[in-house]
Amino acid sequence: MRVPAAGPGSAPAGSLPAELVTRVDAWLAHDPDPGTRAELLELLGRGDEASLRERFDHPLNFGTAGMRGPLGAGPGRFNQAVVRRATAGLASYLGGPTPTTSSGAGSIGAGSIGAGSSGAGSFGSGAGSLPVAWARAGEGLAGHPGPVVVGHDARHGSQQFAEDAARVLAAAGLRALHFESALPTPVLAFAVRHFAAAAGVMVTASHNPAPDNGYKVYLADGAQIFPPHDARVAAAAEKAILPPVDALSGQSGDRVVAVDEAEVLAAYRRSVIALLEPSGPRRLRSVYSPLHGVGGAVLPGLMEEAGFEPPQPVGAQARPDPDFPTTPFPNPEEPGVMDLALARAESAKADVVLVNDPDADRLAVALPVARGGFRVLTGDELGVLIAAHLLARSSGSDRLVAATVVSSTMLSDMAHQAGVEYVETLTGFKWLARAARLRPGHRLIFAYEEALGYAASEAVADKDGMSAALVVAEMAALAKEEGRSLLERLDGLEADLGVHSSAQWSWRLEGSAAGGVIRGLMARWRSSPPERLGSCAVASVRDLANGEAELPPSDVLVLELANGGRVVLRPSGTEPKLKVYFEATTGPCDQGGLVEARRWARRQLGELRSAVVALVTSYQGALS
Repeated sequence: MRVPAAGPGSAPAGSLPAELVTRVDAWLAHDPDPGTRAELLELLGRGDEASLRERFDHPLNFGTAGMRGPLGAGPGRFNQAVVRRATAGLASYLGGPTPTTSSGAGSIGAGSIGAGSSGAGSFGSGAGSLPVAWARAGEGLAGHPGPVVVGHDARHGSQQFAEDAARVLAAAGLRALHFESALPTPVLAFAVRHFAAAAGVMVTASHNPAPDNGYKVYLADGAQIFPPHDARVAAAAEKAILPPVDALSGQSGDRVVAVDEAEVLAAYRRSVIALLEPSGPRRLRSVYSPLHGVGGAVLPGLMEEAGFEPPQPVGAQARPDPDFPTTPFPNPEEPGVMDLALARAESAKADVVLVNDPDADRLAVALPVARGGFRVLTGDELGVLIAAHLLARSSGSDRLVAATVVSSTMLSDMAHQAGVEYVETLTGFKWLARAARLRPGHRLIFAYEEALGYAASEAVADKDGMSAALVVAEMAALAKEEGRSLLERLDGLEADLGVHSSAQWSWRLEGSAAGGVIRGLMARWRSSPPERLGSCAVASVRDLANGEAELPPSDVLVLELANGGRVVLRPSGTEPKLKVYFEATTGPCDQGGLVEARRWARRQLGELRSAVVALVTSYQGALS
């Protein structure tokens, strides 16, 4: 198909508003992809204002974990033009020379990239909204003289997007270290520190559905970009002059360098294997699935080098496939996603099931139960199990553990009992990975968030589903040698610290008014919070809208209950939905009392959920 040349005034306006046509024309003039240009021209040709506004009125932004969206045309979709603009902004922010305008160069126009809150507050272009401790944590991350590392996963278009990013960086005078193979996100995060880089770019949409892709930025400390740096990169992207087309299609001299992937992977393996006791037990039968992602290129070899038998693969999911044919939503938290792995584990009589998401930064675990079958652990359960193991293996008054405000409070109780420093952060590893920077003189032993994200090694300043899997394998092998199970270990923790049961509920809305409805609900709960949720009295409300001590401003409400439980409300930063987290807690008890304690906690969670659903539904009904 021949795509007409596009430029200002070239698109048929029809009955479309002139301002919209002008914006679309400006985008078409600098969209390098014939496919996405054709998509926009087709929408213009039929005068589809709704579809155009969906693409142009709501640009992708930097959220909790980077920038993600469905593939397609315009600033509200993920495409080559968005990648080039974001990278040009990053290059400008890092201090690369501004490209000179020439044929094929220019600005796409305002509104092409934003810096959204995504549950972490909106900070504008300065650090004034950040608590002093977090402002200090960001010092020294800009103006770093090193190269930029660029990686990608195996999703549709990822390789091309990564090549575009590397070439834009080179055109801006920066040195780009480019991973040519599709590899896990934690390897990219590791490489930023390994090469003393100024930043890193990872093209991935993590566990999003197949039609999506995304773009993560890492700063010089190896952790994901956070305020105010994200807003400054977005602002630089708005003003950046794109390099001319011929600068991206020709040779880049020595400024795009292929990474020695074997050397980096060897260094990564050495660093995470160092987490294990060298003489510890290794007898273990495991089953592993990378969910059609890139973890299979690293984790099996990592476990074998550490001394374990290679995990038995889930054949249908073992190789990268960007269509994710066995799971339309490749998130291990979703119902049914682990079914193939569990069936494989049954037939293999496995001791543990390990499942990564497609870019291998998350980990789900299932364990055999005495009466048959397997039990999938929640993110909180696995988090406290790993924490207990790592704390027992370490010593020193400088130890620190961290979890997010929506994760279980059990880690805080564990830290207090062990005399270890504890830090609570906002959602996202851009905060968790830097928790030790809030406590000078401390080292981060472990950090986790309930959404299956775990950081067990300081070598990777991000969640890492592969090093976490290695630690879980050690834990399971040790339990097997001792003739007990990790589920029994969890029983012991709950007896010592009390049962901490958690659950979630998401209220999803559709349409352009969804954001306003959710904001209205949060405003109502702020101005008039419920005094009771079912039989539970609300003792206090923590409103993080203006920040709290070390917590930056965030659209989060925490309802502390008189019986020790809590309810946390947080609008999603990437989807039109409200996320609600419930926790029910009991006091310590003996092993014989666990059954009744857990039964009470389950009833409590059900009661809290019913009460919140009823209140939210009544609010929605009042608006309709």
